[in-house]
Amino acid sequence: MDKSFDLTGIDQIALFGAADSNLRLVEDQCRVQLFSRGSDLRISGEAEQVEQALTIIHEMAKTVSGKGSLSVDDVEKLIQLSALDNGLAKPMPDNVIHYTRKGGLSPRTAGQNDYVQAVRNNDIVLCTGPAGTGKTFLAVAFAVHALESREIKRIILCRPAVEAGENLGFLPGDLKEKVDPYLAPLYDALGAIVPQAKLKPWLAKRTVEIIPLAYMRGRTLDNAFLILDEAQNATSTQMKMFLTRLGVNSRAIINGDVTQIDLPRNSDSGMLQVMKILRGIDGIGVVELTESDVVRHRLVKEIIQAYDRHNNSGPSGK
Repeated sequence: MDKSFDLTGIDQIALFGAADSNLRLVEDQCRVQLFSRGSDLRISGEAEQVEQALTIIHEMAKTVSGKGSLSVDDVEKLIQLSALDNGLAKPMPDNVIHYTRKGGLSPRTAGQNDYVQAVRNNDIVLCTGPAGTGKTFLAVAFAVHALESREIKRIILCRPAVEAGENLGFLPGDLKEKVDPYLAPLYDALGAIVPQAKLKPWLAKRTVEIIPLAYMRGRTLDNAFLILDEAQNATSTQMKMFLTRLGVNSRAIINGDVTQIDLPRNSDSGMLQVMKILRGIDGIGVVELTESDVVRHRLVKEIIQAYDRHNNSGPSGK
């Protein structure tokens, strides 16, 4: 039996150990053979031993991501923990999106898991959900993983520059200084996943672009991962424009919170429209997250529920 482990984003030198000592230890204890090539680590052997080795390597990768190093003692302890289950290893989680220095990024709720599966199985994913459900963070994690895996060559992150009760024109500075505050959540998500030493060159070389939605017009984007955030504030025309930017070997995620539409009253939300007209098309996934998928401060979920109760109680508030 053969299985593979994806090494993308993992410090292979730390994982393998001096002269591959960590791998040799796993081979000896689990009676398997390990072969590495690029970002792929292949495990060969009997089915039960392969599963056990796969689980141990997964835990080794988490240790490396968490503390930046991995000693032979660490590996031996992980092997001992596996042995406590009489050699029957638990299946390795298959929902890790990307490894960072803080460990593997994976879905934390049932809705997020649906979101992850939708992204893995479709070229375009439409996702709605309230604040705090991880829409932006998970989308950026997928894009970074695709870039580091060389599945794509660049990442394009964009948002509509729509005012939420404040006029953009009254903000100080030039156009970039006016627009950057609207793009801050995208910078935040990237900064939480990618070390600054790597992110700065990506931004400088435009391997990663963070731009207002209006700047997408007229472009055709091949070999790219596109993310449209706050899509509830895109008009129908803008939404069609964004979707038709998709080029060869490109993918897109469109996220929005349809309870927070800041468009003028005479403008329809392109997010609401696209969720209806594209549902059911092969290659396009549709996911609807709820307050049960909120992963921020516990009070965020309570706040969302309180507003829902208020809005559903009618004009009198009763």
